Amino acid sequence: MRGLYAILDVESLAARRIEPTAFAEAVLRVGPAALQLRAKGLPPRETLGLMRALAPMCHRAAVPLVANDRPDLAVLAGCDWVHVGQGDMPIEQVRRIAPSLGVGVSTHDIPQLERALAARPTYVAYGPVFETTTKADHAPIVGLGGVRLARARAVAAGVPLVAIGGITRDRARELVGLVDAVAVIAGLLPAPGASAGAPSSAELLREVSVRARAVHELFLSPPPNAEAAR
Repeated sequence: MRGLYAILDVESLAARRIEPTAFAEAVLRVGPAALQLRAKGLPPRETLGLMRALAPMCHRAAVPLVANDRPDLAVLAGCDWVHVGQGDMPIEQVRRIAPSLGVGVSTHDIPQLERALAARPTYVAYGPVFETTTKADHAPIVGLGGVRLARARAVAAGVPLVAIGGITRDRARELVGLVDAVAVIAGLLPAPGASAGAPSSAELLREVSVRARAVHELFLSPPPNAEAAR
């Protein structure tokens, strides 16, 4: 896993009147490390329907589709991975009910990270690295120093590390050499009302692709000082 871990957040897209599958198509052109569906406010039936629409798109692009929580829906829809937070189903239980799914885990401090790494997840997410507006009740900021501590442990365990929380293109530059991938939501989107044209226009979707590519390509080649950063 390397590069952009793109998050399709249904609420964020609705605020900009962007159709989810059109957004996914724009991001998948870049070939990101993964695409996660985050649909906290949707009823399960609608979430399943959207997963089923996204799964063949992701598989054609050879990009893993990640369900946010709900391993049951993930299996029904043909997702590749499921992502769970600290308050969600434990990774051991996910594996019992859905052994075919890869599992990623959100962590917010070193003890949580170490417990997650001991379970050998597909990847571990760590943060929030920066202040974020996407999640109102987020855990305390870990900063770049916290990411460095997390990296040492993730490398020792051989588990990919994904940075989460407040990541923009400029902030992603600071994380090159420290993490394998960066999870981005708002950084892929124009501000609400920023486009004078139709929200689902080709121009707006090109902007999504440009933003996605700018972040993803930062991680495709290790920087000259990558070893020093680690």
